[in-house]
Amino acid sequence: MEFLRKHQIDIMLILIGICAVLALLTFFTRILSKKRKSSLMFMELGVMTLLIADRFAYIFRGNVSTLGYFMVRISNFLLFFLPIFVTFGLNLYLIDLYLNEVKLKKKPVRLRIAGYFCITGIFALIFSQFTGFYYTFDDANRYQRSFGFMYSYIFPFGAMFLQFSVIIQYFKKISRSIAISILLFITLPFVFSIVQVFTYGISLMNMTMVGAAIMFYVFVILDMNRQFELATQREIELLKEDQQKMNIIFTQTAEALSSAIDAKDKYTHGHSKRVAKYSKQIAQLAGKSESECQEIYFAALLHDVGKIGVADAIINKTDVLTNDEFTEIKKHPVIGKDILSHINKSPYIGVGAKYHHERFDGNGYPEGLSGKNIPEIARIIAIADSYDAMTSNRSYRKALPQEKVRREILKGIGRQFDPEFATIMLNMIDSDKDYTMKE
Repeated sequence: MEFLRKHQIDIMLILIGICAVLALLTFFTRILSKKRKSSLMFMELGVMTLLIADRFAYIFRGNVSTLGYFMVRISNFLLFFLPIFVTFGLNLYLIDLYLNEVKLKKKPVRLRIAGYFCITGIFALIFSQFTGFYYTFDDANRYQRSFGFMYSYIFPFGAMFLQFSVIIQYFKKISRSIAISILLFITLPFVFSIVQVFTYGISLMNMTMVGAAIMFYVFVILDMNRQFELATQREIELLKEDQQKMNIIFTQTAEALSSAIDAKDKYTHGHSKRVAKYSKQIAQLAGKSESECQEIYFAALLHDVGKIGVADAIINKTDVLTNDEFTEIKKHPVIGKDILSHINKSPYIGVGAKYHHERFDGNGYPEGLSGKNIPEIARIIAIADSYDAMTSNRSYRKALPQEKVRREILKGIGRQFDPEFATIMLNMIDSDKDYTMKE
């Protein structure tokens, strides 16, 4: 106690600086609601001013100059006024907390009464200034407790008791750290005020209230940061869920459209899905990323969308196509590109549709591109498309034997097909001992 008595003015100065910094941080923080932010600022500024007043009360105690006369009286008035002010600030904080976080329909009656306690306490303090009910000053300009000194505790601690009861009732509905920090903010000053009655000359209650306010601020910010992190995490989860839903919708739409395309020809049912499956597998074996493999899958799934613009009679013709009919067939890559160009968020889809009939030697269509000038997606789809065409039944022939399919692909390396992707296709064929990969 002697250490505190000797150094309390210096300790107060340190605590004042901490409170000033916390008040400034509260002013700039954006993670608190306006009402809660204002309440917290009032509390920090209140306890800071409380210690400033307490410090001046000790510094000017016994100073009989005019300045000393006024400083002692103003300081001691603030020492009684500011605990009520801080308690009222806590009351506003609790009201906002329970209305907006606990979602009570109206503020608890006890908090309303606590507010009235604070207001009554201020009027009682003003009354005491004219009657000397709480304290007086002797001829040496020193503060002296009066017979009504103990009654000054009724109003702030009566309000705190009501606040305490509300916190206990709704303890489980608010953050545990916030609830505990508020309880400590209420109980610690009360305990040390009792001790202070028997240790005249040491501002235990005021310093404890400041310490509790600092601790309360720390817990509030930590809790708000935790809530912010949880909200951010939840928002990310919702975005992922939305993205997954959009991917599912996109996949189902693309598959439905590919099925509609294949339905134009009874002999190519499931052709687009199989080409998409083979294309994705080739991409995976070529070391492409998961996102690249997905892009190739969707591009392959819609590679024949342009056939929508070709007459059914030509598509389902069982005889050899005439030159004019083949010219019509050759239009479907460009038609497909035009249709898919409206999906501007996924331009790669139209690339697969337009160029999957280009040949590595430059003898394909519609633009006669060759080698690496043909987009990679189209080179992958080309080998997968040819494999499925040879391994599925058509109107003019049955599915080819696996060995013959292998020979045709081997013969097409460097001519019709990209050597890298054709080689991967050959390895897939060699791994398919039972020929299960065909239609």
